[in-house]
Amino acid sequence: MTTNKRKKVVRYRGSKTHGGGSMKKRRGAGNRGGRGMAGTGKRAKTKKPSIIQMFGSNYFGKFGFKRPSKILIKIKAVNLGYIEDNFDNLVTKGIIKKDTLNLADMKKNKLLASGNLTKKLKIKAQFASKKAVEKVQKAGGSVEVAEVVKKVTEEPKEEA
Repeated sequence: MTTNKRKKVVRYRGSKTHGGGSMKKRRGAGNRGGRGMAGTGKRAKTKKPSIIQMFGSNYFGKFGFKRPSKILIKIKAVNLGYIEDNFDNLVTKGIIKKDTLNLADMKKNKLLASGNLTKKLKIKAQFASKKAVEKVQKAGGSVEVAEVVKKVTEEPKEEA
């Protein structure tokens, strides 16, 4: 009949040094030499020439900087169909005042063209699609776009 022998490591559970003697004698992470490229510059820099040969002279040191990311505007859109369907509700809440709708009051910033609009409204928006503007103008209203953002599809041609 075989018996299971407890491993020596199990017996060291609860002891701080696991049989390594004084705290000074061992590093904290077992017998490995370090993490990553630790020790590359020690002992007369013997590893350094081989690292430079493998990775080039740009391996050591800090280089450049990271540009701060641009502040992106999150698009929160609303359709013309939603405005048409909830017109009475929006008037009751005071979002539509004197046939004027400011999308910022609805916590939206873009007007989209899905649905139809029959009411004559003056709409203020940060962004609006071309079709939405056309539909509002067809109904007799107007759209005031605060900020026009154009997507550049072609590079501007230089005149010689």
